[in-house]
Amino acid sequence: GTLSTMVRTEGPGSLYRGLGAGLQRQMSFASIRIGLYDSVKQLYTPKGAETTGLWVRLLAGSTTGAVAVACAQPTDVVKVRFQAHGAMPESGRQYRGTVAAYRTIAREEGVRGLWRGTLPNIARNAIINCGELVTYDLIKDALLRAQLMTDNVPCHFVAAFGAGFCATVVASPVDVVKTRYMNAGPGQYRNVLSCILALIMQDGVSGFYKGFVPSFLRLGSWNVVMFISYEQLQRAAALARS
Repeated sequence: GTLSTMVRTEGPGSLYRGLGAGLQRQMSFASIRIGLYDSVKQLYTPKGAETTGLWVRLLAGSTTGAVAVACAQPTDVVKVRFQAHGAMPESGRQYRGTVAAYRTIAREEGVRGLWRGTLPNIARNAIINCGELVTYDLIKDALLRAQLMTDNVPCHFVAAFGAGFCATVVASPVDVVKTRYMNAGPGQYRNVLSCILALIMQDGVSGFYKGFVPSFLRLGSWNVVMFISYEQLQRAAALARS
């Protein structure tokens, strides 16, 4: 219903609102949290260990997720703000483009405004990183050990789809709080805790899972594309080195 209403009232282009900011976010976040995951996992793995334990994978996922937020938080703030303001009338829009959004936020709210919501976003990305990367690792390893599938695209698809669902389940509450807090007007919430309490008072516990279906559609499709591409790029790099 949301998709059809947006297309009918705002045109098909509204479905890609904030694409520039979204690409900036994904390129910066993904390159850090995914690109560093294997290296950090090896760093945390005890010397001589034959396998990587669950806690090591969780720690590696949390670490790279937190580092990604610390470095790339402004791209996430601009993406959330830009998408929300795009639905306003032309005369009421603050941001004319992603670069203008960075400048406007920094000028009106200070440089700290670009890192608004960093703590809930660190929590969200640590959780979602574990939900995606660790779950993908575990599902793929289980499929290969049980010899249900071989290490190919169908195996990567199944593992990525499962990782997307698990990530949505565990990260949805933090995602809802993060989005509300980033999008709030000055003084609307004193801190993250007041945002959480306001959400519970207004919508109850079910409010933490508002937008679950579109969130799953986003994360599920993102994980399938990301992990299949990642696996193929890894193989291409290995062939190039050999």
